[in-house]
Amino acid sequence: MEKFKLLNQYLTEKNIVTPSNTFRPGKARLDFLQLAHCPDYLHRFINNLQSKQEVRRMGLPWSEGLLNRTLISPNGTFLTALLALDHGIACHLAGGTHHANYDFASGFCILNDLALSARAIILQGKVNKVLIVDCDVHQGDGTASILQNDDDIFTFSMHCEKNFPVRKAHSNLDIGLDVGLKDQAYLDTLEHHLLSVIRSFKPDFIFYDAGVDIYEHDPLGLLNISLKGIEDRDRLVLDICKQFNIPVATVIGGGYDDDRMALAKRHALVVEAAQDIYKI
Repeated sequence: MEKFKLLNQYLTEKNIVTPSNTFRPGKARLDFLQLAHCPDYLHRFINNLQSKQEVRRMGLPWSEGLLNRTLISPNGTFLTALLALDHGIACHLAGGTHHANYDFASGFCILNDLALSARAIILQGKVNKVLIVDCDVHQGDGTASILQNDDDIFTFSMHCEKNFPVRKAHSNLDIGLDVGLKDQAYLDTLEHHLLSVIRSFKPDFIFYDAGVDIYEHDPLGLLNISLKGIEDRDRLVLDICKQFNIPVATVIGGGYDDDRMALAKRHALVVEAAQDIYKI
């Protein structure tokens, strides 16, 4: 949890995050959360009624602090989407909880902000077709499962195949990468498939999960992507979004490191790229 505070602190010190460009969401309403989650599951989580097995699968101990943060974070991604529609791009300094399923938490993910926000902006008539580009090292199985019957939302997950979750869901497009894959092969694969999906699906909005657990030294990663490779990936995705004039909302996704400040700086790369490319 410390990385979120440090990310904000680091970007503030660099004068990228300022009072004029920062927005704070409130807690999500129940009707919003029910766009992608089972009412019974929400009741169990909110009231600390989950079974021991459910808590173990969640990967986090229940607490009031966890509850408050969990109810705010999806609203952050939704607010980011609304801001991106106005400005072309907006960046959430959290989000990307893509393992959360319709009726259970998994892998530190409790509520699926990507599925919730994608459905919400379509239901509100803001956009017609949404593309979710998930570049976390782990497959976005919860997102794929929740949205499997949503023809107006395309789920694209590019992840390490031999990694969590063991049982993969079926995204609209899954690219399973080999363990140890390096920068250039990664970037070439991403560029090819992202351009192909955009040209065929023609989305009018993109959510980009910029997980940094692809990093070569991430303990949960298994890929061999350098710090420069992460920076190049983020610039590639945002450059393509700008090229096609598609509004994009970014979330930070996964990243793990005992050196929390180093981790925060990796998560900051997508925000720094956004500032540079879009001159925000």
